[in-house]
Amino acid sequence: MWKKIHPAERERENYVLTVWKRASISFQGTDGFTVFDPNGKMVYRVDNYSRKNPNVVLMDGVGNALLTFKPQMRMHYQWNAYQEDDATNTKVFSMRRKASSAEIFMMRKESPSPSPDFLIEGSFRAPDCKIKSSNGQVVAIMSRKRVNNTTLLLTDDVFTLLIQPAFDPKLVMAFLIILDRITNLPFSPFFCSHFC
Repeated sequence: MWKKIHPAERERENYVLTVWKRASISFQGTDGFTVFDPNGKMVYRVDNYSRKNPNVVLMDGVGNALLTFKPQMRMHYQWNAYQEDDATNTKVFSMRRKASSAEIFMMRKESPSPSPDFLIEGSFRAPDCKIKSSNGQVVAIMSRKRVNNTTLLLTDDVFTLLIQPAFDPKLVMAFLIILDRITNLPFSPFFCSHFC
């Protein structure tokens, strides 16, 4: 299940991640994410051969599966996340697109919360994309990555992700992966979306 990380544990972790919207494998037509900590170590990855495969798996840097994401009844604007290391395939949260935002409903005792626990404002195309809790607290901000904190931006598929203390970065990455799926329709293979 999702959890907040105790501040004492969080002090040993990095708050800022670099998100590259590109798979760690280098085959033509692949699609995914590669996420690095400030020291350049890969901490998360998603490798898909194309967006035609409906299911997506978030892995850690060495390839251990963490969460699986599936569109709900093949409706690509609503997705469910499942715990990968749980034999019962427990649902962790549901996420759906709503106008220019996305709503996230965490699971509680096998049923979703009645109102959104988190709201995502913006998308990968926005100058800043914010993930807020139901009380309005910003838990993460994603923006285009700049070169050494200057005004020079890197390519439009490289982002800086700032995660607030005591919040699980795996969960934030899960939100962003599904956000990419529900806001970039129709699906197209990575090769064409970046090189055609």
